[in-house]
Amino acid sequence: MTDILAEARRALEIEKQGLDGLIGRLGPTFEQAVRLLFGCQGKVVVTGVGKSGHVAHKIAATLASTGTPAFFLHPVEAAHGDLGMVSRLDVVLALSNSGAAEEVLRLLAPLRRMGVAILALTGNPDSELAKRAEVNLDVSVALEACPLGLAPTASTTAAMAMGDALAVCLLKLRNFRPEDYALFHPGGNLGKQLMTTVADIMVGEDGLPRVAETSTVAQAIEEIQRKRFGVTSVVNGRGELTGAFSIGDFMRLNLKDRSFGFMPRPVSEYMSRDPRTVGPEALAAQALNQMEAHQIRALFVADGRHHPIGIIGIYEVLKAIDY
Repeated sequence: MTDILAEARRALEIEKQGLDGLIGRLGPTFEQAVRLLFGCQGKVVVTGVGKSGHVAHKIAATLASTGTPAFFLHPVEAAHGDLGMVSRLDVVLALSNSGAAEEVLRLLAPLRRMGVAILALTGNPDSELAKRAEVNLDVSVALEACPLGLAPTASTTAAMAMGDALAVCLLKLRNFRPEDYALFHPGGNLGKQLMTTVADIMVGEDGLPRVAETSTVAQAIEEIQRKRFGVTSVVNGRGELTGAFSIGDFMRLNLKDRSFGFMPRPVSEYMSRDPRTVGPEALAAQALNQMEAHQIRALFVADGRHHPIGIIGIYEVLKAIDY
């Protein structure tokens, strides 16, 4: 009987070795490939057939979502009219492990006549596709994970990983930011996490618990009770946030002084100084990360002058981004 875990480990080890081989071959040719794609004035047209076609689909999607306009073109459909989707400003990224896929090769002549640059990902640097491309990236592997050596396994993993490496390098060259990524992912939970800002869900100044440094502890407690966050901001005479006083602070004072002698004292004597804040432009998910990291249930929202302009609670964030 086959040892299932042993077979799985063997397959993963072969695929790992294939990726190690790619790392060892990185050099000037890879840099040339990145520069070719970065300089593309049109779109990156990714093509391939069979398993390479499935990998091409994924590479095109990754490029498109990270700032490099790209789409998948099926080579068979391209030969029957869809080649009209390609312009001379584009770059074609062609995948074929053997470098001899007829469906891909038959596109080379018309693409050349159109003046389209070709970047190839092949497992055979001596193949026709590799030789006819402006740049060829060698994604060959020593073995397939398939015990028969037939089903594309390690080779498709290598090609997909090389596509990811290209996309990541282009992302860095384009200075692609989280907010750029968010624009391309507006749907679902990921979209909510990337698009929802603190300003979208914060409680504004009307609902912001706030007292002056000269206010008493009793007045601070009254403000906390009027609002619903269990904490109040404390501001100085210029309206700048200088501290926070919470129900937790009150409970700790009460444990030390059962006579409540602190109640008429200024809250500034007992407040926590320099409370954590977040800007209104920050992502709600970033605010949530800060609350979780510091084990707090609310954050004050401050403007550039360090004036509190709102407050955001952990439950509102969780609800807003379906976390």
